[in-house]
Amino acid sequence: MNLTNEDPGLTCYTDGASRGNPGPSAYAYLVCDRDRILDETGKFLGKATNNEAEYQAVIAALDAGARFSHGSVTVFSDSELVIRQLNGRYAVRAAHLLPLYRRVKEREGMFQNVEYRSVPRENPLIRRMDALCNRILDDAVKR
Repeated sequence: MNLTNEDPGLTCYTDGASRGNPGPSAYAYLVCDRDRILDETGKFLGKATNNEAEYQAVIAALDAGARFSHGSVTVFSDSELVIRQLNGRYAVRAAHLLPLYRRVKEREGMFQNVEYRSVPRENPLIRRMDALCNRILDDAVKR
């Protein structure tokens, strides 16, 4: 219950997957406003690392979220590396991740507030995003 009448903002759940590292990769995200799903999408990326796919998921989720609100957004991911890098706890040392990190940071300007939180892989919405990534990868392999 929100006793302050403040808008709780958007929540985004993201996941990236790679079969091989690098290998065929995909991302998925879910954007919610309270209990309502506003957007749920995934995309095949081609050859990428798992961390690249995780970053691409955050970028896509922020882009999607900006279509609905410019207030607060909280991004949930099971990628501790990506979340810790975005929160400034870890430096981005891998040259191939730095452009993706910068793209995320640029997108933060579309919102009043952006928060990144790590959640376990067992989170039901993260599992849902993982399943969507795997369906996309399965479909891409069949082609």
